[in-house]
Amino acid sequence: MTNKDPLHGMTLQKILEEMVEFFEGWTAMGKEIPINCFTKNPSIKSSLTFLRKTPWAREKVEQLYIKIYPHLKKNNL
Repeated sequence: MTNKDPLHGMTLQKILEEMVEFFEGWTAMGKEIPINCFTKNPSIKSSLTFLRKTPWAREKVEQLYIKIYPHLKKNNL
């Protein structure tokens, strides 16, 4: 039995890394979710710090990840 939840077993760091790769950088992510940790001097570390303290922003990131999940390279091998 496989778990169909794309977030199952995923760390927030792994989600961000996959999204940055999918969007080919922070600029497109900042357009999808216009929060400072994506638009002003973005990094994985600063984004993790912000998202761990800000549930509404983390929820937006998780929702976007679920939306792009079918299009990620690892799912289209």
